[in-house]
Amino acid sequence: MQDPPYPWKFVPSPLLANRHLQTFLGIHWPRNDARYQAIQHQVVLDDGDRIVLHEDAPIAGDESAPNALLSAPKALLSAPSVLLIHGLAGCYKSTYMCRMADRLVEHGYRVFRMDMRGCGAGEGLAKLPSHCGRSTDSAAALRHIAEIYPDSETSIVAYSMGGTITMNMLAEAGEMPIGNLQRSFVICPPIELAHVERHFRRSWGRLYDRFFVRLLWKQITHRWRLFPETAPSQIPGRPQRLREIDELVIAPSGGFDSAEDYYEQASPGPKLVSVRQPLTIFFSEDDPIVPIDPLFKYPRSSSVDVITTPRGGHLGFLARAGSDPNFRWLDWRIIDWLKQAKPKDESDKRSFKTHSSEPQRPGPPHIQSNGQSKTQSTTQPFGEPRTTEPAR
Repeated sequence: MQDPPYPWKFVPSPLLANRHLQTFLGIHWPRNDARYQAIQHQVVLDDGDRIVLHEDAPIAGDESAPNALLSAPKALLSAPSVLLIHGLAGCYKSTYMCRMADRLVEHGYRVFRMDMRGCGAGEGLAKLPSHCGRSTDSAAALRHIAEIYPDSETSIVAYSMGGTITMNMLAEAGEMPIGNLQRSFVICPPIELAHVERHFRRSWGRLYDRFFVRLLWKQITHRWRLFPETAPSQIPGRPQRLREIDELVIAPSGGFDSAEDYYEQASPGPKLVSVRQPLTIFFSEDDPIVPIDPLFKYPRSSSVDVITTPRGGHLGFLARAGSDPNFRWLDWRIIDWLKQAKPKDESDKRSFKTHSSEPQRPGPPHIQSNGQSKTQSTTQPFGEPRTTEPAR
């Protein structure tokens, strides 16, 4: 019998309970990120394209870090790593990526923010666009991390489309190790791509559809200017719908027969029963971009846990006053998840901590809230890494 989803208690700020407000302000709320000091790694993929990893090191001597004596060089090298994977049209500079990287580094984790093909610092490094089926790209990132930090256990925290890529990777890998990956946490990921496409045809879905079209078409036409050999002989006008981009660009460049074929092959829902490594899927039931319904359509293996909240929007989760350091509720749940072992049974799940002992910090109104260097590696999908000389 399929285990039911386990609910986490999220209480939105009284003024931000609306799912669209949660989604919009979750991205656009003003923030003060740490100064960029990441080391950039270029990872060469089998087809010659490259992706970029942005590495932020843990703070030495942090007493709250999960590894004792982080001030010692050996402990620094073995500090746990977290690979952050962004969503559609995002990059290493996305709000949630920067914010989570700062949080994790403060708690003693080594963080790698992954830029998908052509995104962020990866502009001009990839001829092919990313899509939900690019599972070997995330596997290549994990192999690279294991190559440079062989004693560092790694977790994935992936957002939206990044979560879909992660689920596809885990289903394809089965029990085969992927670098030093221990477990994965995916947030609001599309489970069935065709269902999202149908959702984007209706009411509020159309607004989000147009939003993504504007961002993606700018990215696609920029890639065509950089690599004119990949562009059609006559550049079309901007499509009206995301499905048209999938039909015109994603399907042919990814080896799919059509948009429908892409949706079928790259949807992780039917593959969840094949996942053999620890995976936690986290969803808001009122997500206005990625509907939760398909999650309950497919059987899941015992390696897959599902956690839901009634509210939160898409990557929002802006909470009312509580015991967390600030109103970014999900950030602190991710920290809790990383610090604790996977629950063995339902009683363990119920004892899962949902608060942090960090000091209180100011929140928004009405919410009282608690040097660059580059290296390269070439990897096979689920095999041993092949190293090359550092990029210059």
